[in-house]
Amino acid sequence: MGVNDDLAPFYAFARDDPILKHAVEDLYGMHDTFSHSLFARATLAILLQMTSIKRSNQMMNCVITRYGQTAEFAGKKIKTWPTHERISKLTPHQLAVTCKVGYRAKQLVKLAKVMTRNRGPTLTQLQGLTREEAKRKLMELPGIGDYSADIINRPGGFPIDVWSATVFGKLFYGKEPVNNREAVVEVKAEGIRRWGKWSWMAFFYVVQDLKNLSRKLNIALRLE
Repeated sequence: MGVNDDLAPFYAFARDDPILKHAVEDLYGMHDTFSHSLFARATLAILLQMTSIKRSNQMMNCVITRYGQTAEFAGKKIKTWPTHERISKLTPHQLAVTCKVGYRAKQLVKLAKVMTRNRGPTLTQLQGLTREEAKRKLMELPGIGDYSADIINRPGGFPIDVWSATVFGKLFYGKEPVNNREAVVEVKAEGIRRWGKWSWMAFFYVVQDLKNLSRKLNIALRLE
């Protein structure tokens, strides 16, 4: 889905779902506006790994502010995602210390070097593949596993890691999984079973609406 895509089919599906009906009411009109740069998408995916949305946003804001490109829109200058050429010139230590991204620094710098040497696929090449083929190709890149590939490969899947397994486990079953890591596969399968081709958009809407969903469904969802 993109900024110009018709959301009506997703909304028609979501309004009959006990969870999604609240999210689409709260966030009506929200579109996914993913970057046209594979490195930007991969950076986002890596910074979303194994942590809350709040913490991910902190890391993203720092990476963009410190290393991003400057673009001009409607007469205003704004910072956008950094290029792989820029990040490839950093050491993992520099990135880790500056933006407190932890283990993700090593992955981002390694990925940037791979893409700078033109050893990764392009978005055009990925679009010419099946969903499964594109995901396999993405998972060959440094730092990109099942979760991150599903983030990038929209609307290809349902991105579940340890943190999101907690959130969706509570939404699906009414209680937090006993072992979040072991619950990833089960929660992912349940999301795809419930939401099918709309799984990616469901994930996108739910994680942006956790505070409202907590209140409306009377479930203490993990926000941080």
